[in-house]
Amino acid sequence: MSSSPYYLKGSPLNVRLNSVIGWLARHGLSLAGTAEMSVKGRKSGRMQRIPVNPHTYEGARYLVSARGHSQWVRNMRAAGGGELRVGRKVRAFTAVELPDAEKLPILRTYLEKWGWEVNQYFQGVTAKSTDEEIVAAAPDHPVFRITVEG
Repeated sequence: MSSSPYYLKGSPLNVRLNSVIGWLARHGLSLAGTAEMSVKGRKSGRMQRIPVNPHTYEGARYLVSARGHSQWVRNMRAAGGGELRVGRKVRAFTAVELPDAEKLPILRTYLEKWGWEVNQYFQGVTAKSTDEEIVAAAPDHPVFRITVEG
C-alpha cells in the first residue's frame, strides 16, 4: 500500500471540462447544482478556484473531494473555509472536515446524485456498493461540512 494519500489527477480533457464548468458557474449558469469554489492557497495566499458539486444531506451542506487529497483539500484544511459562487451570488462559508466514521451516508447520497460524473474517481465504488465498500473508500475522499455565512 502506498504511503501517499490517494489523489487521482484529472486528464487533460477533465481539466478542460472543469475550466468550462467553473467559467459557466462564475457567469451564472449552474449545471445540476455546480458552483465555483474559491479557497485561499496555503502557500501562495492567492484565491484558488475550482468547480465543485455542493451536496446537501439532511439539511446540512457538504463538499466531497471525489479525486481524493487534492490541492483544494489541503488548502481548505489550512484556510477553514472559502467562497461559493454562482454568477454574482457569492457566499462565504466555513468548513469542518468529517472523520471517516461519519462519511458513509454523505458519500452514498453524493454518489447517488453525482455518480454519473464522479464514479470514475471512486475506484469501483458506486452508490450501489455495500456499506463496507463505501466505508473502506472513505479515507480516500475527504468530506467537509460547510456552513454558509449570513
